[in-house]
Amino acid sequence: MHGKWGILDSGFHDASVNMALDEALLNWHSEGKIPPVLRFYGWKKPSLSLGHFQKDAEINYRNLQKHQCQHVRRLTGGSAVLHDDELTYSIVISEKNPGIPSSIQEAYYVLSKGIIQGYKNLGIEANYAEDLSRERSAICFERPAFYEMVADGKKLSGNAQTRKRGVLLQHGSIPLSIDEIMLFDLFVFPNEEVKARKRRAFAKKAAAINQLTEQKQTYDTVKKAFYEGFRDGLDLQLEPFTLSESQWNEVFHLAETNYSTKQPTRSV
Repeated sequence: MHGKWGILDSGFHDASVNMALDEALLNWHSEGKIPPVLRFYGWKKPSLSLGHFQKDAEINYRNLQKHQCQHVRRLTGGSAVLHDDELTYSIVISEKNPGIPSSIQEAYYVLSKGIIQGYKNLGIEANYAEDLSRERSAICFERPAFYEMVADGKKLSGNAQTRKRGVLLQHGSIPLSIDEIMLFDLFVFPNEEVKARKRRAFAKKAAAINQLTEQKQTYDTVKKAFYEGFRDGLDLQLEPFTLSESQWNEVFHLAETNYSTKQPTRSV
C-alpha cells in the first residue's frame, strides 16, 4: 500500500490517556477530521492493558498494586499485555482505504510489513509466525497470532485490531526488554509451582529487542527504526501531526470518563 499519513509522536502518558488517545484518533478519522495516522508512544508507569473481553478473574490485582502497575481495558481484543520498557505504535485508517483488505488476517499481514521492516532495520531477522498454537493464554506474549513477528521461533511483538465506525484501529507492543517476574506476578495461577514453571517456559516463547541485538537499543533508536520501517515497508509519505489544545482536552475527558480505573477490592 502507499499514501500520505500523519505521524504522531505523543510521548509518554498514563495508561488511561494512551488508550483514550487511540480511541479519539479513531473517532476523528471516522468523522473526516484527520488523515490516517501512525502514532508512536510510551507509558509513564508499567501498565497492564487487558483485552476488551478478557476476564478480570485472570488478573492478580493485589500484585498490580505491589508493582505500582496501572491497568486499563483496551478497545481491542486479545490477551493482556504488560507495557513497560517498550515502543508502542497505533494506526488508524479507513476500512475503505484501497490498501486495507476486508479480512482481519490479511489486514494484519499488510500492516505488519512496516513492523517486519522495523525489526530488520535493527538487524533482527524477523519472520511471520506460521506454527500457531490453539492453546489460549491470558498473557499475550505466550503465543503468536496470525502474521505476528517471530525470531528463532520466539514471539517479538503483540498486536491487536478492532474495526469501529468504518475505521480500522491496530496497535501493538514492541518490547525492548521484558520483566518476566513482574509479568507473571500480575496473573492468577493455581499455585506458585505452576507460575514458576510457566515463567521458565516463557523464555523459550518470547524475546525482546535487547536480547537479540549486539548493541543495546533505546526507545529513541527503536522509534527511528520503526518510523523508517513503516515508511519504507508500507511505502508511505509521513507528515508530522500534532493535536490542538481542544483535541487534548477531549482526550483527557475521554480518559477520565471511559478509561480511568480503580483497583478492585478483592483477595488476590
